[in-house]
Amino acid sequence: MNKKVLFFRYLAVPCTFAALVMSAAAPAQQAATSYPRMAPLSQYLISDRAKEIALARSAAPASISDQATVLVLEPHGYVTAVEGKNGYVCAVERGWMSPFDAPQFWDPKLRGPICFNPEAVKSILPMTYKRTALVIAGRSKEEIKKDIEAALATKQLPPLAPGAMSYMMSKQGFLDDKAGHWIPHLMFYTATNVDWGADQTGSPIMLNPQFHGAPEPVNVFMIPAGKWSDGTPAPSM
Repeated sequence: MNKKVLFFRYLAVPCTFAALVMSAAAPAQQAATSYPRMAPLSQYLISDRAKEIALARSAAPASISDQATVLVLEPHGYVTAVEGKNGYVCAVERGWMSPFDAPQFWDPKLRGPICFNPEAVKSILPMTYKRTALVIAGRSKEEIKKDIEAALATKQLPPLAPGAMSYMMSKQGFLDDKAGHWIPHLMFYTATNVDWGADQTGSPIMLNPQFHGAPEPVNVFMIPAGKWSDGTPAPSM
C-alpha cells in the first residue's frame, strides 16, 4: 500500500510510532483528539449563515457553485439557503459522514465542503440527509448504522445513479485534526464491485472508505484535482 493510501485511511490513520506516542501522552492531550460520543448539537452548527453558504460554495469552482443550490445545517436538519439553477447542490458535511469506525465521526470541528452533481444529488445526498436526521434524533453510532441498514433493505434510499460525482476542492475545509483541509479532489461514486485500479502503485486514484458497503453499497473513488476551487495551485501529495 503506498503512502497516499496510508495517509488517507480515515484521512489520518496513525502509524505505529504515532500510536505509541499517543499512548504515552497525557490524558488531557488524548481527550483533545478523541471523540467517543456526540458533542452538543450546537457545536456542529455554524451560527453565521453567510459563512456557511460561502464555505459550501468553496467546494467547487465558481462556474459551478455560483449557480448551485446551497444547503445549511440547522437544528432540525439541512435546509435550502439558496435556490440554484444548474442542478448541483453544495453543502458542508459534518463528521458523521465519515466511516463509522473513523476517529473523527463525532468531531464537532469537522467541516467538509462538497458540491454534488445532479446524479449525486439524486442518490448520494439522500444518504447525507438520512445520517443527519438520525444524528439529530439522538441515535447512537450503532443505532445509526442499523437504521441505515434497515432503510437500504427496505429500499427507502434511492439506488446509485450512474455518473454520480462531487467536488471537494475547498482550501477552507477541515477534514480532521491531522489532515486539515487535505488536498483538493474529485469523488466518483460507483457500485462496490467496480475496480478502477485504486491504491495501486503509481495510480492517481484512491479508494475512500467513506461508505464501501459499510453499510451503504457505494465505492467512493478520489482523484486529486491539482488546484483549489479558486484556481490557485495545491500542494502535491
